[in-house]
Amino acid sequence: MDSNRTALPFREFSHRISLVFMLTLAAALLLLGRAETYVFDQARQVVTDLAAPLLEIASRPVAAARRIIERTDEYAYVFDENERLRAENARLLAWKEMALNLEARVARYEALLNVQLDPSINYVSGRAVSDAGGPFVDTVLVNVGREQGAKSGLAVVDTDGLVGRIVSTGPKASRVLLLTDLNSRIPVVIEPAHFKAVLAGDNTEWPKLEYLTNVSAVSPGDRVVTSGDGGLIPSGLPVGLVIQTNDGNLRVQTFSDRGRLDFVRVLQYEFPWQVERQDPPDVLKGPPASSSGSAATGSAAVAPGGAE
Repeated sequence: MDSNRTALPFREFSHRISLVFMLTLAAALLLLGRAETYVFDQARQVVTDLAAPLLEIASRPVAAARRIIERTDEYAYVFDENERLRAENARLLAWKEMALNLEARVARYEALLNVQLDPSINYVSGRAVSDAGGPFVDTVLVNVGREQGAKSGLAVVDTDGLVGRIVSTGPKASRVLLLTDLNSRIPVVIEPAHFKAVLAGDNTEWPKLEYLTNVSAVSPGDRVVTSGDGGLIPSGLPVGLVIQTNDGNLRVQTFSDRGRLDFVRVLQYEFPWQVERQDPPDVLKGPPASSSGSAATGSAAVAPGGAE
């Protein structure tokens, strides 16, 4: 108890001394800060220089975490971008395939238009479809029928020349008898000798020439075109070239090939059977009625004068 009573005044005195010291120090620092500001600036700079490495070391984990977050965002963006590019690439490939198909189709159409025809002949364009069966051996189906103006007997040409003729029609399709079929008979002309013959198919690759009057005047390499005889097929359509087989017979290698038959034209050709009749002037019956009437009137007018 005595010791506690002795220490109590000493403790109160120490608290008072500490308070006075702190107040004095604060006043001194306040006066010193106002009087000498550069001292505090120097001290602040020293503290900053000492703290900069520590702050740099402390900021490295934060920067690494920020880079990881940014890299994660970049990976997510790259993944989405790859998905978008894959979808766009698929669309572009589809458009490329469509463009190539259209380019090939336009090229075939242009080749089909290169076959020179009489401007007065109308035609309908269509596509040939392979036909495995039917009453004929060498036939194809064409997607041109009666609704488009197709009729039996019309000629069909492709990019190279004459293909054959229509033998039966439906509302939307027709059957074409090829030149190589056993039932095919086409009147042709062999140029430049201009000898007429009949191109007859026999179910072989090369049709033969029948009813050729002068075989010696025809040589391999001569051009064969349609003659137009009979009025069923227009004249001048390219058919093929004359070749000579091993047995010495003359046949025709057709320009058109069934293996690459695609776009065709059905020629809407009609031979002008009806011709307007024009009678020649009749010069044996004397002058026209008007002239004879004028002459009679003139003579009648002179007769009274002569009588006078």
